[in-house]
Amino acid sequence: MSAFRSGFVAVTGRPNVGKSTLVNRLVGEKVSIVTPRPNTTRHAITGILERPGCQVILVDTPGLDMRARKLLNKAMNRTISGALGGADLGLLLVPATGWTAADDATLAQAQDSGLPLVLVVTKIDLVQPRERLLPLLRQYSTRADFAAVVPVSARREDNLEALVEVMARLLPEGPALYPSGSRTDRSPAFRVGEVIREKLMLALREELPYGVAVEIQVFEDKPGVGLVDATLWVERDSQKGIVVGRGGETIKAIGSSARRELEALFGKKFHLELKVRVKRNWADSERALQQFGYEGQSP
Repeated sequence: MSAFRSGFVAVTGRPNVGKSTLVNRLVGEKVSIVTPRPNTTRHAITGILERPGCQVILVDTPGLDMRARKLLNKAMNRTISGALGGADLGLLLVPATGWTAADDATLAQAQDSGLPLVLVVTKIDLVQPRERLLPLLRQYSTRADFAAVVPVSARREDNLEALVEVMARLLPEGPALYPSGSRTDRSPAFRVGEVIREKLMLALREELPYGVAVEIQVFEDKPGVGLVDATLWVERDSQKGIVVGRGGETIKAIGSSARRELEALFGKKFHLELKVRVKRNWADSERALQQFGYEGQSP
């Protein structure tokens, strides 16, 4: 009988390569929010994958910001380094649609960790004709000494089990690190805040200022119902009007969409109270980042 294997896998890649989508598909539950906008993921999000003989703890990370002008962006970059530093294995996600300078930068950061790296070529469903895929994989594989190269399509769930097998083989022997049936180590309150932020980003898309944060003021997880009081923080008065919308229509729609997803996620009713407040230039404030729970601030 083969030994049980377990460990942490840091999932890295430039913005919008499909890291969160892949983690959600592998875990079988939405643990990380997903939008078409870059830098949707701001924290290290843990998703726990179980298969016979192994437990894989996937750590979804923000996309590397090569400019990182604000403290928020610098904190997100340090979050990536922290995830790599605490992992047993790294996944470098690069889309089949093309290798860029941002992929080089992410590869360099991952190599600095000294971890064995698996190159995961994402969005292979976009490669047409399919005969183009094999030479592309050969070309990508020459970029570094990868432990394995695995092509996948998370959207179509193509080749995901092959990736699981590769991760399990490369992880160390050891016991399960979380109780069986766990899907994430993030608290319910954190997940509520992330769902609200996702709906806000989806509702406003390009109108949404990047400097928006969600702070859960009150979360009461009662039998049959969740009570939530949340503040949506923006950086300027003009942004407050965008989030609220005419007659409060936008924030009501955000609340309704978030409530529906939370009820499906937790299997109970939810009552949400959302308000919008201004904290000027919060994304460049050490104190505000700590208040809003961002990891990776200055040592």
